[in-house]
Amino acid sequence: MSANLFDSTDEQGDASSADAPLAERMRPDTLDGFVGQRDIIGEGTLLRRLIESDQLSSVILWGPPGTGKTTLARIIANHTGAKFESFSAVTSGIKEVRLIVDRARQSRLMAGRRTILFVDEIHRFNKAQQDAFLPHVEDGTVVLVGATTENPSFEVNSALLSRSRVFILERLQQSDLAAIITSAAKDSEQGLHLNGVTINPDAVETLAERSDGDARVALNALEASAAALADGANEITPELVMEALQKTPLLYDRDGEEHYNTISALHKAVRGSDPDAALYWLARMLVGGEEPMYLARRLIRMASEDIGLADPQALPIAIAARDAYQMLGSPEGELALAELAVYLATAPKSNSTYFAFKQAMAAAKEYGSLPVPLHIRNAPTSLMKDLGYGKGYQYDPSAEDGVAAQTYLPDELSDQKFYEPGRFGFEKTITERLQWWARKKSEARAEGADDVSQ
Repeated sequence: MSANLFDSTDEQGDASSADAPLAERMRPDTLDGFVGQRDIIGEGTLLRRLIESDQLSSVILWGPPGTGKTTLARIIANHTGAKFESFSAVTSGIKEVRLIVDRARQSRLMAGRRTILFVDEIHRFNKAQQDAFLPHVEDGTVVLVGATTENPSFEVNSALLSRSRVFILERLQQSDLAAIITSAAKDSEQGLHLNGVTINPDAVETLAERSDGDARVALNALEASAAALADGANEITPELVMEALQKTPLLYDRDGEEHYNTISALHKAVRGSDPDAALYWLARMLVGGEEPMYLARRLIRMASEDIGLADPQALPIAIAARDAYQMLGSPEGELALAELAVYLATAPKSNSTYFAFKQAMAAAKEYGSLPVPLHIRNAPTSLMKDLGYGKGYQYDPSAEDGVAAQTYLPDELSDQKFYEPGRFGFEKTITERLQWWARKKSEARAEGADDVSQ
């Protein structure tokens, strides 16, 4: 398994043979044949210069499936004068790494030849397994080329990452996919034209649109479409393509970066009062297999963080939507989550309570154990009463206008204002209430001062 996986052997099969998958047969092995990713592999780019000059240092190729990571590894293998070793983190382990490192060390000592090690799906290795690479990358025994669909910031050890350049491969453009599809259909040596199959231009467009930027998906669907041709037919139509695709694949990983990117998009769409975007990102996550209760929890958080007291009904409605989903399950209960997303997106927004609570927490940590003012302490025993607990406390509902002339914060924080109501929704009413209470407290204090002076 640790041998060069790009070599054609009797055991592995020849990648160029007629019975290999179309996606494998059409994989280019030169830079000029590579389609897409112009920002990192186009003329004059750093990665292209490194490959062409055979001066490649350790790199991480990060991108979605079907964007050319393994193809670039093959091109590196064809261009380098170094020994090239390759294996997949899915099927290999530390034992294979050690064997490769031993061979690389011998090659370096005996022939002065360096070794390039391609690790497909490097994110599948845990921290301890990745640590096995580190000393051999550091001392130059191997040059690492890692491929991953996951954000290397999360999935690759920081020490290994700091010794590697990261190149980001993007989803392929529709024009790139159309070029790949057309080339595969017209190729008479390795492609479909070998059997006289052609493709309708509309089918090319449909397939390019529905492949989600993934060349492997496009070529697999193209091959399946050709296999589904009726006897005597030789043209692939859009209808055949749609049947082969069945559904558009979605890039979504409940534990990976796309999870965090997509929930961030949902949160910001709600915060930005865009119900259409909120519904779309909610649907994307549900279609991608996200746990609906996770979405319910996050929407409840949005009700508190982004709507708050601008609409006091937002939080109860969020709780009700969660309860509705728990009662109904999928798919019926998902409509309650959709209703909630629209409600939150269209509600007035306020983060006043969110920031007020953050300031209150900061004050609690900064000022330590400030004593509770005596007049608002509880006094359940005679000793506590003798010590002044509760002395001077005024029962607000019994005071004139329901407002007593007393404070409730420690003296050190008496001038502190944590909560400032927002300008929208119900918080406009809260502002009016606070202003009225402040005025009445001021009047009560003034009256109390007059009584003392008399």
